[in-house]
Amino acid sequence: MHIRSALIGALTAAVTASTLTAAAGHAAAADGEGACSQHVSIRSYSDALDKTSFQGAFVGNLSALAVDRHGRISALSDRSLLFGLDRSLTPASVVSLADEAGQPLDSEGIVIDRDGTRLVSSETEPSVRRYSADGTLLARLPVPANLGVESAGGGIRNRTFEGLTMDRAGRTLTASMEGWLRSDGIDTRRFQTWQRQGDGEFALGPQYAYMAEKGYGISEIAATHDGRYLVMERSFAADVGWTAKLYLADPEGASDVTSVNSLTSTQQDVRFMGRTLLADLSDCPAGDAVSKVPHQRNPLIGNIEGMAITEAHGKRLRVLMVTDDDESATSITRLFTMDVRLPCR
Repeated sequence: MHIRSALIGALTAAVTASTLTAAAGHAAAADGEGACSQHVSIRSYSDALDKTSFQGAFVGNLSALAVDRHGRISALSDRSLLFGLDRSLTPASVVSLADEAGQPLDSEGIVIDRDGTRLVSSETEPSVRRYSADGTLLARLPVPANLGVESAGGGIRNRTFEGLTMDRAGRTLTASMEGWLRSDGIDTRRFQTWQRQGDGEFALGPQYAYMAEKGYGISEIAATHDGRYLVMERSFAADVGWTAKLYLADPEGASDVTSVNSLTSTQQDVRFMGRTLLADLSDCPAGDAVSKVPHQRNPLIGNIEGMAITEAHGKRLRVLMVTDDDESATSITRLFTMDVRLPCR
């Protein structure tokens, strides 16, 4: 089976999948042709944004995607740029983001709140800040001291808040750590939540433990309608290039580990989040996709950093993903659409 290079009509998600098909002409012709597993299929992909500019800003280094309540999509660069995309998934606006001192962020995750403000995570401190649509800094959320890069047992710089998502009801915000805490085992990851209060602001909620694939970091998460999370884990090795695996994580019954100083896989008193492999994306049909990364095992796959659910119909999801090109000649900015079928709890 393969991904055919042909325009085959409108796909279900009119704003996303059909646009990708029109932009690059790469689409799955029918259900099953782009199958990566029984749960995941690639629908289409586009390299149309690769090495482009908009209003003098480089359209690359994209680390996160978000969808607002009207279906409009934003793409966040880890160089403190936030792009608004039009219906053809090309940039229509760009604003710069900065911290309290006016300095750039290492911006990695984004959620568009119900009032249109943007919640943006940075893996520098780590932090989550709220911005207006025009990029004005409005507030900063509290972050537990144990996750900070300056704390003795805390986060490792550039390995902290990589993923950010909000549940459909807008009550729970969640950030995922890309890497481990110094005091934890190297395969453990922490998910930090915030709960919306009566005044609309967020207060710290439970912190959960997650066991990642050995050698993999969490690049993004997306909350599903039933309280679970899609989790993108990705890794790089010189002999195979980029690899990525999509998991489903379930916090139901998991321990609140906020006060647990050290997490290891052998702890008996901590209940980790449930974790189910949905697909190894290296098994996805590559079709005519190309890669400039030496020894890339599957040329369709790159450094997948952004992921957003654009449609949900029961247990069937339409997901948009983006790769970070790191502003490198050997990497590509690539948008994907993917169908995901969630297993029952």
